[in-house]
Amino acid sequence: MKMIVGLGNPGRQYERTRHNIGFDTVDLLADRWGASLNQTKYNGMYATVHRPEGKALLVKPLTFMNLSGECVRPMMDYFDIADEDLVVIYDDLDLPPGKLRLRQRGSGGGHNGMKSIIRHLGSQEFNRIRVGIGRPDGPMAITDYVLSRFSKEEEPVMQDAAGQAADACEAFLSRDFLDLMNDFNAR
Repeated sequence: MKMIVGLGNPGRQYERTRHNIGFDTVDLLADRWGASLNQTKYNGMYATVHRPEGKALLVKPLTFMNLSGECVRPMMDYFDIADEDLVVIYDDLDLPPGKLRLRQRGSGGGHNGMKSIIRHLGSQEFNRIRVGIGRPDGPMAITDYVLSRFSKEEEPVMQDAAGQAADACEAFLSRDFLDLMNDFNAR
């Protein structure tokens, strides 16, 4: 079984914000697959989906971004998910809005949700899909920026990016992540 985790913050005030692009991608996958994330365990919402390509566990941690590892590690243990069968989708300030970057390993950079997962897994060796949100123009604080909503002009670009990230997750059910990196990073 593959575990697909989208990072974000729970609550209406955080819906459709830059920091929640991981949640948006998991919601899009659930929509495509006719699944509902209506089960809870270890401070996370999840759904188990049976696809022709394989079985998937869709997860949205409800721990708030900075504590994401507190949900991911116990879920992996409970469902017996290997590190190589995990993919985490999250926002990245260092990529232009809408740009995807797939990686099999790496540090958390400045992303506190990823730092938490790395700390709880005790490893940086897991798949991730970084979705670019760009950096703020002018003196806006990073915290305010990531918790802000996309502009009207950015919205279609980010919807497309969530769609591409969802496509990568679907392909991950039946293909090697390295192949996906070659395909999706070249776009």
